[in-house]
Amino acid sequence: MENRELETLRHSTAHIMAAAVVELFPETKVAIGPSIEDGFYYDFDRTTTFTPEDLEKIEEKMRQLIEKNDDFVKTEKSKTEAIEYFKLRDEKYKIELLNEIDDGKVTFYQTGNFVDLCRGPHIGKTGQIKHFKLLSVAGAYWRGDANREQLQRIYGTAFFTKKELDEHLQKIEEAKKRDHRKLGRELELFSLHEEVGGGLVHWHPKGALVKNIVENFWQELHLKNGYQLVSTPHIASEDIYKISGHLENYSELMYAPMDIEGRPYRIKPMNCPGHIMIYKTNLHSYRELPLRYAELGTVYRFEKGGVLHGLLRVRGFSIDDAHIMVSPEEVVDEVNRVLNMALDFLRTFGFSEFALYLSTRPLDKFVGSLENWNMAENSLKNALEKIGLKYEIDDGGGAFYGPKIDIKVKDCLNRPWQCSTIQFDFNLPERFDITYIDSEGKKARPLMVHRALMGSVERFIGVLIEHYAGKFPLWLAPVQAIVMNISEKQEDYVKKVADILKGEGFRVEIDLRNEKIGYKIREATLQKIPYIILVGDKEKQTGTISARTQSGENLGTTTIGKFISEVLNPRKNWK
Repeated sequence: MENRELETLRHSTAHIMAAAVVELFPETKVAIGPSIEDGFYYDFDRTTTFTPEDLEKIEEKMRQLIEKNDDFVKTEKSKTEAIEYFKLRDEKYKIELLNEIDDGKVTFYQTGNFVDLCRGPHIGKTGQIKHFKLLSVAGAYWRGDANREQLQRIYGTAFFTKKELDEHLQKIEEAKKRDHRKLGRELELFSLHEEVGGGLVHWHPKGALVKNIVENFWQELHLKNGYQLVSTPHIASEDIYKISGHLENYSELMYAPMDIEGRPYRIKPMNCPGHIMIYKTNLHSYRELPLRYAELGTVYRFEKGGVLHGLLRVRGFSIDDAHIMVSPEEVVDEVNRVLNMALDFLRTFGFSEFALYLSTRPLDKFVGSLENWNMAENSLKNALEKIGLKYEIDDGGGAFYGPKIDIKVKDCLNRPWQCSTIQFDFNLPERFDITYIDSEGKKARPLMVHRALMGSVERFIGVLIEHYAGKFPLWLAPVQAIVMNISEKQEDYVKKVADILKGEGFRVEIDLRNEKIGYKIREATLQKIPYIILVGDKEKQTGTISARTQSGENLGTTTIGKFISEVLNPRKNWK
């Protein structure tokens, strides 16, 4: 079925859900209820919290309403009539929406006794709704404003076939098992603490090790690709953000100023001004370009409490930023290089399915010359055509300061996650008046490309946790192997085996607890350690080990050297 038809089905199901809620709980006020990517939701104002038992009652009432097979009837009213209609029913949220509408006429849809302000479209009859499920309840602020009313949002989904619904529900259950917040606690990777503040991540030893592995690979890749690593301060004077325009355009995301010797400073929300200041310390020739600065720079942005979500939406995070100064003559080759580097990076972490988007010049407001916009857009299109992957054009969807490519990875559940961005910026080079000396000895303005491969380290690791369900590939696993004894007689040999493996560069733990071996194996399995090495009297006497995988595959008895060369090394270096 077409996406539009599915959206119509889901939006119609949302209306039936609202009708059921109002019948069961007449005191409830109705807000808005759109279809969304995987289903629908409706926001309600009700003093009492909806419970799981309430959702079951609402579902049953929905089935009763659907069985009546009522028509979805569209009617028109004047704006004044509509406001009077909702005043009589004390539906303040509908009145607020109507007051913001300029049209003289508005449309309503009625099914049974339920009437709602709605543009539509809807399906013909309620009986067409057959396969649906209410999923959860969450808090939501009216109009997304934390200073407004706290509402309750009921999420649901609907499909045309039972098979599609069952597959979707199974996917949801699998996603719950893979939730990075749950696995983060169980695997002791990270934690967040309200006492410290929302959205501020504390990396535990194992999580910090994964983060370090990711960052080290990132640094190695950048050095190989001609980038120079830089580091910029965590705070800066407001003056720099006035020049960049961030104070004017992004102040709602910036934390309040701090006074330092009578001068206002801000915690940095982005790294670009610092990189530009480094560039400006020297006069540059066209022979130096492209000049590539890269930084894993920690930034802080004010995100509303309601949108914070584990590692995926935080207030303090590290952007894998790079800023490239490039001449017009080399921009096509450089964009090709950047796009291929981004895809190689993502493939290394096990992603093979991508959704790519090209956002072009907005029609109303933009900075920079049309010549530069056309050059930048053509270079992005050229790079996308060369790699041979499908992409979508978001016509007019670029930022006012330049076009961009966005790359979303698809995880093992086929969920898209925004990662890499390649973004031209015609704004900051002008604001900071950066130049280089061209081949004719004249001052020229370089083109500037912002570029991130991960987006943020925190979010990327959150995606990795869910993609792998915590079972990281060997090279990413914080603990690659655990060595355990069957009895206390093998303690010295366990330490010897572990020391040999550590000496070869592997991340190894030992388990010498006086517990049954089955219990120790189960615990190591739950910790998702790739290899479990067992030693008993026989192994100690023969200088061997017995190994098994996290999934339970028995690798048998072998020498330590053979285990390293045939099991660990080929996978260690797969990236």
